[in-house]
This record gives sequence, C-alpha cells and structure tokens, in this order.
Amino acid sequence: MVWSASGDTRAFDAIVVRHGPFALRVAKRLVADRSLAQDIVQEAMFRAWTQSKHFDAGRGRLTTWLYRIVMNLCIDHQRRVRMKPTPEGFDPVDPTPGVSEAMESDERQIALAQALEALPGRQRAAMTLVYDEGLSGAEAAEILGVTVKAVERLLARARALLRERLASDFTRAPC
Repeated sequence: MVWSASGDTRAFDAIVVRHGPFALRVAKRLVADRSLAQDIVQEAMFRAWTQSKHFDAGRGRLTTWLYRIVMNLCIDHQRRVRMKPTPEGFDPVDPTPGVSEAMESDERQIALAQALEALPGRQRAAMTLVYDEGLSGAEAAEILGVTVKAVERLLARARALLRERLASDFTRAPC
C-alpha cells in the first residue's frame, strides 16, 4: 500500500487481484445483486486508491481496512434503499409436477435467502463475515469497527430473527 500511495499502479493492481474476489463475495452477499455488488467493489477499490496515503499499517491490516470500506459502502446502500415487498401472488419456484422434494428444498432456500435479505445491514454483514467467509469474531469486529462482544450480539440477534422468520414461514398450513 505504501507503493500505491506513491502512485505505483502495478502495486495497486496486485492488491486488486489479491483482495478483489473476497471483496466481491462479501458485497454480493450483502446487496444480493451481482451488478450492484461489482459497482460497490469498484467504488471501494477507487476509494482505497485515492485514500491510500491515509492507510496506517500501525492501526490495522490492509485487508481489514479494505473490507471495511466495502462493508461501509454496502451498509450505506442498504440504508438508502428500502426493501421492496414481494408482489402478491409471486411464486419464485417453478411448479414442475413430479419434483416435490426439489420444490421443497427450493422453497427452503428461497425462504432462507429472503430472511437473510430482510436482516438489518450490520447483522447481515456480521453473518456474512463469520459464517460465509469463515472469519473469526475478532476479525469481523475489526472490519465492522465494533467490539467482539458486539459481533456476538449481532450474530445472536440475526440468528433469532432468522429462526423466528423461518419458523413462521414453515409452520403455516398449506392452503
């Protein structure tokens, strides 16, 4: 990053190649739209390039600094955009006869995806970093700019909301 701060584009290219895929995976899980996630990562990389002089290796790792930029951009986007309700009568599952087990599995996957999307941004961010990316609570806390205890509370609230949402989705009797 020191070389990037002095204008070395090849050094910054190496940073993008090394850390871009992880940044994109995180962004895709938080905004659920691949195109938008790519835009967010591009903006994050642009900000990292233009702010590279402000990076302080003594305060944390480069990955933490970069992913925090991505997380903040995703959270900012979520604050600007309100979740649109699913239109009445919309059924995202193709009701092909004879594949009831596949449909049931698809319904569970869709319900889980919708429940995850409905989580508040910071809870979804914590879930993504810890469960999807396999980061420790301490690493997630550093990226999110909170304490490890706060990450644990975010995860606990997220799990409770998911459990509540999914239980209500699957305890309703079929019509």
